[in-house]
Amino acid sequence: MEKKITIDNYMDSHYIHRSNWLRAAVLGANDGIISISSLAIGVAAASTTREPILLATVAGLVAGALSMAAGEYVSVKSQTDIEKADIEREKIELRESPEEELQILAQIYEQRGLKKETAMLVAQELTAKDALGAHVRDELGINEISQANPLQAAMASGAAFTVGGVLPLFVALLAPIQGMEYWLYAFTIVFLGILGTVSAKVGGSSIGKAVMRIIIWGTIAMILSAAVGYIFGVKNAG
Repeated sequence: MEKKITIDNYMDSHYIHRSNWLRAAVLGANDGIISISSLAIGVAAASTTREPILLATVAGLVAGALSMAAGEYVSVKSQTDIEKADIEREKIELRESPEEELQILAQIYEQRGLKKETAMLVAQELTAKDALGAHVRDELGINEISQANPLQAAMASGAAFTVGGVLPLFVALLAPIQGMEYWLYAFTIVFLGILGTVSAKVGGSSIGKAVMRIIIWGTIAMILSAAVGYIFGVKNAG
C-alpha cells in the first residue's frame, strides 16, 4: 500500500534535510583520502623502506581526524553562536518595537509575491501565533533544517576522515614498496570515484560532475605531494 503524503512525512524524500551531516561527512572522507594518500605518496617518493611511509600515514591519520573534528566543531559552534545572538536581538526588537517588526515581516511576504493586504494579514496571523518563530524563520532565515549541530558535524567529519584515511593506509601496508606511489595514486582515484558516486546519490546530484570534481582536485594534490617527495627525496642518498 502506497504511503499517504502528509505535511509530517513530505520532506522524507527530499535531500535538503541531509545537507548538514552530508557536507561534513563528504568533506571529512574526501580530506581523509586525499590528505593521507598525498602524505603517503610524498614520503613514498622519498623513501626506499615501508616504515617511514606507515609512520607518516598513521600519524597523519590520527592528527587529521582530531583536527577535522575539532575544526568542524569550532566552525559550526561559531555559526550557532551567531544564530543565538541574532535570535536574542530579535526578541529585544519584538519587545521594544513590535509594530515596526510587523511591518518588516509584511514587507518580506510582499517581496515574495503576496499582495500588500494579504502580506499584512499573513504577518498578523503568524505574529499572533508565534512572533519570534516567524521572524527567526522568515527574517533571519534560520529553520530546523538549516540549523547547524556542532557535535553532529564534528563526529561526522572526524569519523569520515578516519574511514577515508584508513583506505590509503591499507594500500601503504599491503602494496609493494617498489612503485608504492603509483599504487597509492591508482587506488586513491578508485576511492575518490566511489566517494563521489555515493555522495552524489545520497545528495541527489549529478554523479559524473561529482566524480570528476573530486578526482581532479585529488589528482592535483597527489601530484604536488609526489613532486615534493621527489625534489627533497633521499632514495639515492647514502
